[in-house]
Amino acid sequence: MTNAPLYVVGLGPGDARCLTPQARTALDQAACIAGYQLYLDLVPPELLRGKTIISTGMRHEEERCAAAVDAALSGRPTALVCSGDPGVYALAGLTLETLAARGLLERVPLTVVPGVPAVCAAAALLGAPLTHDFACISLSDLLTPWETIQRRLTAALEADFVCVIYNPRSKGRPHQLDQALAEARRVRRPDCPVGLVRKAFRPGQEVSVHALADFDARLADMLSLLIIGNSESRLLGPYMLTPRGYVRKYRQ
Repeated sequence: MTNAPLYVVGLGPGDARCLTPQARTALDQAACIAGYQLYLDLVPPELLRGKTIISTGMRHEEERCAAAVDAALSGRPTALVCSGDPGVYALAGLTLETLAARGLLERVPLTVVPGVPAVCAAAALLGAPLTHDFACISLSDLLTPWETIQRRLTAALEADFVCVIYNPRSKGRPHQLDQALAEARRVRRPDCPVGLVRKAFRPGQEVSVHALADFDARLADMLSLLIIGNSESRLLGPYMLTPRGYVRKYRQ
């Protein structure tokens, strides 16, 4: 039996209008679609119709990847779906590790299909907060020790990167965002803008901008993304801007 292709597909932030044509084509061609149920709910219904669906719960990523690989080995074109981009805190890496561990890298045709990352969706809603160098850091210590996360965050803040905070606050770790904000307040001015986007491009979307000194960590949860500006970030009306430097260079 010929092994079928395996697609790892980024769905983007959730709105069907943000689904790329390449992702839509991969989903259309798949006979089997695997994913976390919350992400399967983001797939347009017409692309699920008539397909075999493999659904797993949170923290069953290895099981999900293995099931998708098995489906491709059985001869069914398979799409493993992720929110955002599959290479950003998602399953492209684990899929490669799964294939390598089973000696299947040369046998299963793999395509990673990019999607609109959550950071880009949030930035678009805020205006232009990422026009200069930025760093993305997840506060989830499920797979990374908290001490490592703290060290990376401190280095990024001290180097004056705009800092994008994924997985900012959960019920199981409500105090880590407070610690991260305390570190930001140590090196940023009190009025440094902090952008908060919750459920970007999904029903119930929330977008707000705050001063770092006044930001309440309780506003954030696991459906939120936080963008902490750098030393030059500022507000322009309702928008957050981190200038690239064009005005300084060409209008002096």
